[in-house]
Amino acid sequence: MNQFIERNIGLMMVLILIAVSFGGIVEIVPLMSQKMVTEPIDGLEPLTPLQLEGRDIYIREGCTVCHSQMIRPLRAEVERYGHYSVAGELVYDHPFVFGSKRTGPDLARVGGLYSDDWHRAHLLDPRSVVPGSIMPSYPWLFEESIDLEVLAKKVAALQTLGVPYSDEDIANAASGLENSTEADAVIAYLQQLGTLITERR
Repeated sequence: MNQFIERNIGLMMVLILIAVSFGGIVEIVPLMSQKMVTEPIDGLEPLTPLQLEGRDIYIREGCTVCHSQMIRPLRAEVERYGHYSVAGELVYDHPFVFGSKRTGPDLARVGGLYSDDWHRAHLLDPRSVVPGSIMPSYPWLFEESIDLEVLAKKVAALQTLGVPYSDEDIANAASGLENSTEADAVIAYLQQLGTLITERR
């Protein structure tokens, strides 16, 4: 029987697909019914339109390639970065920005650790504040204004995914942001990361 399956590539592909699908269902479906995975932690609010734009720029610029946003419950990580990440912090994130590796430090708890001026200097010239940094500079973020045309559409799209934005939030998404640069948006996003869980484990 094994030789028959190995020689029939079409059948083998179907059986592999069934096995992978079954494994995914067994792992993912039970999580969907757990409150700790689907309910936000106390005090969690959706991102403001400026923070939301900053998150999109963070993704666009490839920050997730070098920075993670997922502190694992390992002693070394908790001692360095703070409390491990919990699912309730991420229920409004679409898509998740866990990152893939740590060429740079984890940013899950970076909110409030540094001033806005520090972040501006770091984005403009990383080595001016972190000698030996290999992070590239992002001078264009200070020259480009955020795209106000699409902000309301982004907020509305997230509302359809279950993020609790009101119709008023959508209507006023761009108000007060006329002079905001992309750097302002990225800094606003970074400054809110991990600020709800301050205790160390």
